[in-house]
Amino acid sequence: MKIKKVGIVANIEKENIAGFTGALKKWLEDRGIKVSLEANIAAAVGGSGGFKLEDLASKVDLIAVLGGDGTMLRTARYVAQHPVPIVGINMGTFGYLTEVNLNETYAAFELILKGDFLTEKRMMLDVKIRRGNKIVGSGMVLNDVVINRGNLSRIVELETSVNQHYLTTYKSDGLIISTPTGSTAYSLSAGGPIVFPGKELIIINPICPHTLTNRPVIFPENSDLQITLWSKESGATVTLDGQESYRISSGDVMTIRKSKFYTRLVLSPHRSYGEILRSKLGWGSLPTGTGKRKNAS
Repeated sequence: MKIKKVGIVANIEKENIAGFTGALKKWLEDRGIKVSLEANIAAAVGGSGGFKLEDLASKVDLIAVLGGDGTMLRTARYVAQHPVPIVGINMGTFGYLTEVNLNETYAAFELILKGDFLTEKRMMLDVKIRRGNKIVGSGMVLNDVVINRGNLSRIVELETSVNQHYLTTYKSDGLIISTPTGSTAYSLSAGGPIVFPGKELIIINPICPHTLTNRPVIFPENSDLQITLWSKESGATVTLDGQESYRISSGDVMTIRKSKFYTRLVLSPHRSYGEILRSKLGWGSLPTGTGKRKNAS
C-alpha cells in the first residue's frame, strides 16, 4: 500500500505536542506527503483548515495518532467505518495500542512510506441500550463496555443471556464486556484473561461478584449478549471505551454483539505483541543468548 496522504490526530494536552506535530508534519511534507490535521491540533500548531475527526479518515491513506491509548480509542471509534490504517505514537504511559515509541517515530515512518509495514484488524463491538421500545444509547467500542453500579451503595443484578439463552444473573458491582484488544485494559485489572488481540472473541468479566463462582467467560465472536439491569435504586451507568457514558435504570436492556467494522492498527516494526506485554506488565526477560531462565537462588 502506497501512502501519499497522512492525517494527524493528537492529544493537545501532551507536553510539547504542538512542536512535535509541526516537526512531523514538515518531515512528511518534505517527502512529498500531503498532511491533514484534526482541527484541534491544527489550531495548536498555528495553522487553519483542520478537519473534524469523523471527516479526516475519508481524506487520507493513514492516520497517525500522537498520544496515549485514550486518544487511540477516540480515533478508532470515530473512523472505524473507513478502512484507513492507524499508527499510534506513544506519548502516554502504558500505550498498549500506541505501539511505536516516541523515539522510533521517524524510523517507523521511513518504513511506512516505503510500504514496508503490517496491519492487524481489531474486532469491535456494537452496543445498544433499550428502555422499553426506545433506544436511549448506542455506540461502538474497540476496548470494552462497562456496566457499573455507579454511585449506588448496593450491588446490582445483571440478568445475562447469550443468543437468547439465559446464562446467569450476576450480582456484582458491574460487568465488563471486552474485546481481545480490551483484555489488557479494565478487564485485566478485574482479574480477566489476556487474549491476543488478533483473535475474535467476547469476554464477560464480573466486577467484584457476590458469588465467587462467577468467573470471566470467553464467548465466540458470533455471540449476541443481552444484559438487563435490575436495581431498586438509580445511578448505574454504561460506559463505552471509558469515554462515553449513559445513565441506566432498572429494566433497561443492553444488547452487545460483534460489529461489522474493524479498527486497522499498524503493527510496531520493532517488537512483537509478546514483547509489548513484557514491557508494559513488567514481566521478566530471558538472559541474553541463553534462551533459558536462570534458576532462582
